[in-house]
Amino acid sequence: MRRISFLALILISVLVWTSCNRNAKENVGEKRTSGKTTILVDETYSRILDDQILVFSSDYPDAKVETITGNESEILTKFRSGEVKMIVLSRVLKPAEEAFYKKRESGIYTSRFAIDGLALITNVADKDSTITTEEAYKIMQGTSTSGKKLVFDNAYSSTIRYFIDSARIQELPKTGVYTLKTTNDVIKYVADNNGYIGVIGVNWLLKNVKESSAYLPKVKVLAVKNTKAKEGADAFYKPTQENLINGKYPFLRNVCIINAEGTNGLGTGFANWLLSPRGQLIVLKSGLGPHEVASRDIKLRTNNKN
Repeated sequence: MRRISFLALILISVLVWTSCNRNAKENVGEKRTSGKTTILVDETYSRILDDQILVFSSDYPDAKVETITGNESEILTKFRSGEVKMIVLSRVLKPAEEAFYKKRESGIYTSRFAIDGLALITNVADKDSTITTEEAYKIMQGTSTSGKKLVFDNAYSSTIRYFIDSARIQELPKTGVYTLKTTNDVIKYVADNNGYIGVIGVNWLLKNVKESSAYLPKVKVLAVKNTKAKEGADAFYKPTQENLINGKYPFLRNVCIINAEGTNGLGTGFANWLLSPRGQLIVLKSGLGPHEVASRDIKLRTNNKN
């Protein structure tokens, strides 16, 4: 009887240890630096997110961050249905896009971690090297008499949505605005045809994308002047990193990570990490503008040899 009791005691101890160990592993999955989460990503920013995740995962081996990329319309559909509760967009959400989570009284937290710009490109042989925001908006509104035409990647991208919102139109004009399939298609089309202005993300010019275009040497970037009384209205500016940071380039976009997971887990941890000095350094190296530029304290030393 004593032998049976002793074995029973050992078995109970093993079961208790296993249960505690399982609970410990489950708790690990709830931490900011471990577990698994999925993020919907506007395909424009897939490369920079991959770079961020690579470094984050090297710092925190128990963390697994996966991404689903697509155009803005595709990924918003998944987010609005609650299928995936984290998303990277070039803007904040609109009220209708928050409706699913508001009905469930679930919090949504938005953080800007980078500043992007939309570059306007033309054929290198085109005589024009500048454009105003008014001219671009007139093309979108169908009232331009310049003969210039705008070309976008596709009808469901964040790029064309930005210009639709900025030009304050409800629908595209019958002529003057065209959509293709991809950004590489836009670059190639502009390289092969005069009189067209392609609209692409700045990161394509920096070749900070998965598939860089071989036609980039055949296009040039237009300098843009903003409307009166706005930043960048005093001159024509190109979308350099400096002009993204100082706000003088007109066509700017805030790159945001939006978290509706409703927990204090890995999603929150990764979103916070994007704003850390290390995460912001990756943004800086990508050529985009970081959310904040870290200040540098310079100490001056004097050598008194007398």
